[in-house]
Amino acid sequence: MSGKKLTKAEIINNISEKLELNKKDVHAVLDELFEELKIALQDDKIVELRGFGTFETRIRKGREKARNPKTGEIVPVKPHNVAVFRPGKEIKQLVWNLRKENQE
Repeated sequence: MSGKKLTKAEIINNISEKLELNKKDVHAVLDELFEELKIALQDDKIVELRGFGTFETRIRKGREKARNPKTGEIVPVKPHNVAVFRPGKEIKQLVWNLRKENQE
């Protein structure tokens, strides 16, 4: 993995420059998008963004013998929901050979 990171601030900057919009407005729209995603997932809805991917919740089954990574202690974990993202076809194709290209 390359270790490169793209921050929310950089995304806001990039969109602001490309669309010639005020950064404050772009920030507000992005925050509202994230809020809508959170609300939908909290309401157990599937969020489908065509051409990008799908966000949804799934139940992760519990385990009796999970291990606390800090202490090594064995602890029980109850079944719980997790948020998952499934990339769409376009993203899958874009990143399919990414590792191979970076290793060559």
